[in-house]
Amino acid sequence: MQRGLKVLSVITTLAMLFILLGGALVTKTGSGMGCGRSWPLCHGELIPSNITPELIIELAHRVVTGVGGFIVLALCIWSWIAIGHIRETKFLSIMSLVFLVLQALLGAGAVVWGQSDIIMALHFGVSLVSFASVLLLTLLIFEVDKKLDADNVSIRKPMRGFIYGTLAYSFIVVYSGAFVRHTESSLACPDVPFCYGTNMPTQFNEWVQMAHRMAAGLIFVLILIAFIHAAKHYKDQKNIYYGWLASLVLVCLQALSGVLVVYTKLSLFFSLSHSLFISCLFGVLSYLVMVASRDKKKKRI
Repeated sequence: MQRGLKVLSVITTLAMLFILLGGALVTKTGSGMGCGRSWPLCHGELIPSNITPELIIELAHRVVTGVGGFIVLALCIWSWIAIGHIRETKFLSIMSLVFLVLQALLGAGAVVWGQSDIIMALHFGVSLVSFASVLLLTLLIFEVDKKLDADNVSIRKPMRGFIYGTLAYSFIVVYSGAFVRHTESSLACPDVPFCYGTNMPTQFNEWVQMAHRMAAGLIFVLILIAFIHAAKHYKDQKNIYYGWLASLVLVCLQALSGVLVVYTKLSLFFSLSHSLFISCLFGVLSYLVMVASRDKKKKRI
């Protein structure tokens, strides 16, 4: 496999991660209107005259997203030519581009016309799908030289249910977390795990916060059960075992960073860490889905 394609795939994956974290940074710093109601220019100017921290953050995110789009396009074209014979390549290439464009359009629409919190909460989830598609494409490129081997697996029905179900449910957790941010509910409940001690939520923002905590708690339970099942029955299949081990570590880090976000009153470091860990977790779960889909295809053959 061409070394250049491998290097490009790693650079593209990192670029997508920067786009994800950049979007989170824009939201967490309230910089969404840093360029006013103008897109792609800032306040209708090619070179902004009134520089503010919010403008710099928003403009930097737009530039990174634009450059990242061209890099993703280059990776998709090169991958299509080099490893287009692998069945997942074309699908992942299309997914990478389509969801990256959709993410950009959602961001542009929010700036120009404004969007409800319900719609804006989709923005991070759409970005996650694009990131996961690029990540899987990168793994395919390295897999060609047998650096990774996701073909020699045999997955039974219970594990298949864990894999597909957890990935689908993780999107609900991601959406609920994004909804917390966009409704400014992050500190609605200053205690963990309950809201004001043992009191039940009484206001909308408190319910939003507690709903996300319950959703996050359930995904931790699902991943813990899946890991225990993998440790008992799949320890000889490294893709499955280490995939769930990585998922368990990431969901623990996700939970810890979420607690620290509350106790540090929205520390930017822990807030971005929270976004980073869920992005990596979604990527690992997506990889497990790719492995499971191959095993199902193999059985049909």
